[in-house]
Amino acid sequence: MDFQAGILQDGSPMENLEKQLICPICLEMFSKPVVILPCQHNLCRKCANDIFQAANPYWQSRGSVISGGRFRCPSCRHEVLLDRHGVYGLQRNLLVENIIDIYKQECSSRPLKKGEHPMCKEHEDERINIYCVTCEVPTCSMCKVFGAHKDCEVAPLQTIFQGQKTELNNCISMLMAGNDRIQTIISQLEDSCRSTEENSEAAKRELCARFDTVAELLEEKKSELLQRITREQSDKIGFVQGLICQYKEQLEKSSQLVETAIQAMEETGGATFLMSAKQLIKTIVEASKGGRLEKIEHGYENMDTFSVSLDHLAEAVRTLDFDPAEEDEEYFDGEEEEVEE
Repeated sequence: MDFQAGILQDGSPMENLEKQLICPICLEMFSKPVVILPCQHNLCRKCANDIFQAANPYWQSRGSVISGGRFRCPSCRHEVLLDRHGVYGLQRNLLVENIIDIYKQECSSRPLKKGEHPMCKEHEDERINIYCVTCEVPTCSMCKVFGAHKDCEVAPLQTIFQGQKTELNNCISMLMAGNDRIQTIISQLEDSCRSTEENSEAAKRELCARFDTVAELLEEKKSELLQRITREQSDKIGFVQGLICQYKEQLEKSSQLVETAIQAMEETGGATFLMSAKQLIKTIVEASKGGRLEKIEHGYENMDTFSVSLDHLAEAVRTLDFDPAEEDEEYFDGEEEEVEE
């Protein structure tokens, strides 16, 4: 974690430091113990355990037979592999824990500076301290008493602030859960590609083994049937790979929206946050209601339809096919007429 870069940005050093100490899962300051992932990003141990349990629902408790698992870092999507100890096998970041202790001690003795709270544009000496429910904007007390919001319904700023921040936090959780589901589907589609390739190769080997037991007359037919299997394999894999690209595009868009929402959650000022939170929440909700992408049917990767049996007479080899056509029957009828003549 690059603390120095954050401190040199605009704003007070303590404010920039606080942004560096926010957990990307709970959006609160890291709670002890803090664990460091292999990608060098940090998480609260409880948050890390929550996403680990969500990604590994069948992982056994520590008191019984256990095995390793995996999950993805919420910051960079790097895959984290864990041993049989699970999250408890991750290394604690004692440096971050010490910095949090120092920061809390400093904040407890730091007085509130003038100008940290947004001021009303209409009444320059008045702080924005209430929320107009009717107009859905933060405002000041003077606007409610004498100004444009005197006939509107208002509510405490902190109440609306906490409510919408909780709602946005729920939206982020919903997006992250959706991203995990998409990643699972992508993995399944990739497995389907591998299975299709393996089953296709198995069908080819079986077909070759059966053709090798017959005469050279079957070589031409063997080549024809192999080409048909290859075409079917190419069609299926091409279709599944197209689905993978669609899911990856949707995952990338959703991840970008998560990053935007997390950046919004780092805003500590209630009024400033509320100025953009509603539209952001609306965008996330609309994104979550987006159209469903197509999926493949169960058994799509099977190639069983290309299995043939060679337990028949050699005279039938000339008409051997996966699905004999009417032209073959006409061919045999023509042969019989020539024999009679």
